[in-house]
Amino acid sequence: MKAQQIFLLCAAALVIALSAAVAQRRLNSADIAKGLQGVSGGRIALTAAAMRQAALDNIRNYPGQAAAAAAHPLSFPELEKLAQFTVEVNFDFNSAAIRPESYRTIGAIADALHNPILLSYGFLVIGHTDAVGSREYNLKLSQRRAEAIRDALIDPFGVNSGVLDAVGLGEEQLQDPRHPDAAVNRRVQLINIGRKYCFGPSGAPAPCP
Repeated sequence: MKAQQIFLLCAAALVIALSAAVAQRRLNSADIAKGLQGVSGGRIALTAAAMRQAALDNIRNYPGQAAAAAAHPLSFPELEKLAQFTVEVNFDFNSAAIRPESYRTIGAIADALHNPILLSYGFLVIGHTDAVGSREYNLKLSQRRAEAIRDALIDPFGVNSGVLDAVGLGEEQLQDPRHPDAAVNRRVQLINIGRKYCFGPSGAPAPCP
């Protein structure tokens, strides 16, 4: 390969890396907090465990790879109208290890969740993958990644563990089903599922009845 071709390839890779870094820096806690506001005080009946089971059932009921997942996407109507925000978090390949450049994003999420307006609410941390690999493997990988984000929000960022539930849905809700391997399908959703803690006369938080 000629030196000029090598230079052009390296330059292109650098541009892509810098673009990703800039995108990470542009995300701020105010945008996230704004996106997660505006829900009612009630709570939904759907649980994280039920969502995980629904994803597994979807794979069993509609076996196959990307085409089957795209043709039979999971749907949770209870969540569609809730306040939510989607972010990109980068992981090491085939791993649940969060890449260093994404800790800025995790910190922005934590700052948003520490906002007084959101302190009493519960949140789902939902991980999605693209369709590279088997659906079963991607389901497990997305769960590990969602848990990694939840754990990072708790420590070192100090978010109350009681307000976070991690759910991995693998490739069962592709954002771009026509391009199942596209990067846009790899994403993390934060969904405000309603008030989880109430504050008594003393100001101390307690689970809402």
